Amino acid sequence: MDYSNRINQFQELLGAVADIAFFPVSADLEYLTGVPRDTPSFGATMHPGAWLEGAWFNPKHEPILALPRMTAEFGGLERLSGIQMRILGDWDDTASMVQGFLDSFGISGKVHVAIGDKTEGETTSHLHQLLPEATFVSATDILRKMRVIKSDEEIAVMKKAGEITEAAFADVCTKLKHGMTELDIVTEVDYQLRRHGSLGPSFTTSLYNSGPNHPLLFGQREATWSRVLTPPVSILFDFGAIYNGFCYDYGRTVFFGEPDAEFLRIYKLIMDSQAAGIAAMRAGKVTTEEVDAAARQVIIDGGKAEEFRHRLGHGIGMDVHEPPFLTQGNKTVIQEGMLFTVEPSITQFDTFSARVEDVVVVRPQGGEPLTSGFQELQIID
Repeated sequence: MDYSNRINQFQELLGAVADIAFFPVSADLEYLTGVPRDTPSFGATMHPGAWLEGAWFNPKHEPILALPRMTAEFGGLERLSGIQMRILGDWDDTASMVQGFLDSFGISGKVHVAIGDKTEGETTSHLHQLLPEATFVSATDILRKMRVIKSDEEIAVMKKAGEITEAAFADVCTKLKHGMTELDIVTEVDYQLRRHGSLGPSFTTSLYNSGPNHPLLFGQREATWSRVLTPPVSILFDFGAIYNGFCYDYGRTVFFGEPDAEFLRIYKLIMDSQAAGIAAMRAGKVTTEEVDAAARQVIIDGGKAEEFRHRLGHGIGMDVHEPPFLTQGNKTVIQEGMLFTVEPSITQFDTFSARVEDVVVVRPQGGEPLTSGFQELQIID
């Protein structure tokens, strides 16, 4: 990736809005500089000086990457090039270091400070103390103009993430058998993702399973993980790989047992809905809500409008969910190079459900899916 060109573009955009920008370690920072993220942990891990951790940008000066010693040393980030590096020792004064950055950029008084949306409150509080007259704006909003349209290189990276995801699913399918628990399957998915080259799951791997003896339960992982899956039951997968900083999002449906005619009708509805949504994705011709409507109409006509409970999809890239969203009320005109998930579903609480999901590139004549395997229902009999 050409990080130098990205930084130059961002500095031009920044100059029209703010005097300085700060991004913590995040997708925004990785996009601009290549500073990698790690997979998150449930609890916070704190260390001295963490509030200054990130990069500081000015329209006219070389950016500065500030890191506490342990972040730099244990993360191997001292090897980065093309950006000034400043290391804070465990007992150094963080405020003095940041004041030095501000002085070097000529920042004082009634300035505009852009901060990334993932900036923590501690950082904002310290910056307010150093710049009490400052006005704060979103640096993420400035950068989004660059991130929303993906280059050919970025699309190729995402396609590779899709290949890893689908290869993992293929191997998971060979392991599926009646009597597995939901936790057995989730664990197998996460293992296969890593085995095929992913840093880990791009978000918490999820299953949405339902049938006459398996009521659909939303938001109760610890309750559902122990459930034994016996026929008949539909198993809805939702997971994705990480590759070179990009996140994939993928969904398929598997059936344990012999599916009845009504379930096969439900499955065909979601596949036809996805196809309609993908076909509607003509660059410069339609809005995001019109794409949603094209896919949704198929399910409405099939009598399952209330069971399609969410938007059709979302932007995706270095974050799993990125604006814009394929949903009613969003009037963004889609452009070539945008990436969206297209993920229609029919979820039913006391009988069978179905879903499908692929990442799709917007093209002039319609969408181009980055994954296309396993279109037929996977049946484990």
